[in-house]
Amino acid sequence: MITDGQVEQWLREDVGHHDVTNHLPGDTGGRLVAKERGIAAGIDAATAVFAYLDCAVESAVDDGTPIESGDVLLSVAGPTRDVLRGERPAVNVAAHAAGIATKTRKAVDVAREVSDDVAIAGTRKTTPGLRGVEKRAVVAGGGDTHRLDLSHMAMVKDNHVAEMGLEGAVEHVAERTSFATQVEVEVEMPEDAPRAADAGADIVLLDNMSPGDCEQAVELLATNGHDDVLTEASGGITIETVPAYAKTGVDVISMGSLTHSADALDLSFRTATTD
Repeated sequence: MITDGQVEQWLREDVGHHDVTNHLPGDTGGRLVAKERGIAAGIDAATAVFAYLDCAVESAVDDGTPIESGDVLLSVAGPTRDVLRGERPAVNVAAHAAGIATKTRKAVDVAREVSDDVAIAGTRKTTPGLRGVEKRAVVAGGGDTHRLDLSHMAMVKDNHVAEMGLEGAVEHVAERTSFATQVEVEVEMPEDAPRAADAGADIVLLDNMSPGDCEQAVELLATNGHDDVLTEASGGITIETVPAYAKTGVDVISMGSLTHSADALDLSFRTATTD
């Protein structure tokens, strides 16, 4: 959930110590409006900004709703000074979230042209302080959040393997996890996928592999009796290459670009006098 502390930080950052720009008298209304097609997200965050300023807010759409240019996302009413103070933080966070949701939906749509089963997931490559907003935006676009933080899953990555070896690193991590915690192991070559599964991996991360190598890794796991082990392809995957990875038989395609490289959706805030 969006906390008052988060909103206060966003507003303090924008308002500063002496705001003369928005010291306008009276009351006004306003609307957050889409200027291009996309997927709505961040509505709760934008609402929280205006609500913190004691403005009345009414959401017109829910996160995950397809929107067109001209569609109203939410309406606001309150003291002119507070409506204008909330405008920029609310627009920025909603535009950022909607951009993530829109890019995620594109990835899901192209994956569905090839496979009905493969999941599109985000990663931990999120903006500090905005992970909750960004992860919810991925969900709004039809994606999976992946792990929300380090406690949600134990992941053995390349640096762990370099320090302790694959089997040693998996054993070290597995000894410290709950029975309810899954262990994911990152490998960089197809032949290491069965090794990771033999060592105890619940999920094998196929990192920076080509679609052909991912398909080989999936086949090797099946050949070695590891049909129950999930596979995840990750590393530099783009919207354009999603279909090729979806054809390999992997269970998950994770994309850091969903959060760290999504263009903000073009949104505008219009007061009652600027319609």
